[in-house]
Amino acid sequence: MSNRTTVLSKIRRSLGVEGTEVSRRAAVTDRLQRPPKGVIPARGQLAPAERLALFQTMAEKVSATVERVASADDVPAALAAYLRSKNLPAEARRGRDPRLEAMPWDSQKNLDMRVGPSDGRDVVGLSHAQTAIAEAGTLVLTSGPSNPTTLNFLPDHHVVVVEAASIVGDIETALATIRATHGKGEMPRTVNFVTGPSRSGDIEQTILLGAHGPRALHIVIVGEP
Repeated sequence: MSNRTTVLSKIRRSLGVEGTEVSRRAAVTDRLQRPPKGVIPARGQLAPAERLALFQTMAEKVSATVERVASADDVPAALAAYLRSKNLPAEARRGRDPRLEAMPWDSQKNLDMRVGPSDGRDVVGLSHAQTAIAEAGTLVLTSGPSNPTTLNFLPDHHVVVVEAASIVGDIETALATIRATHGKGEMPRTVNFVTGPSRSGDIEQTILLGAHGPRALHIVIVGEP
């Protein structure tokens, strides 16, 4: 008998159940089919334009920088401009997300756009967020073959593209969006909630950016809400 089996057996005995009860199985099935929602704060329950403004405000409060572009075709130029503004090399790494793949990278002749997971030597990583949460200024990034999680954490600078229309008010709606996009049984292995650049205040209660990940987070919002 494995340690896991031993522990679960003790729990069943203490509860006076065997695990085969019809009512308990029905309760579990119902919860999986209809996941309950928690209390949803009113702060994010706004009209689309106001929700976008709240997201930008909250993101900037936690040291992220935000810019808006009219369309996805403007993203390569925005990335190139960001690199110049930070005096960074004209190079970055992205995944094979179809939304990023469709952008006109050839329009930036001097930009070296690499593709694939980061090995830790990339200065700039580019990702596309699945959605974002206005009430906290949080980006929601899902993992997969086209979206390497290494890009979220290893480069010093993380640039994230998010569509204005995908920004929601609260975490419950964001989770529902992920379920609707991927479907039950097909959820991504990892969902990263990113709020501002990495930081720590462990040493003398002094905030240090880049302690456990990117030292800078730049958000590019595409289109209108």
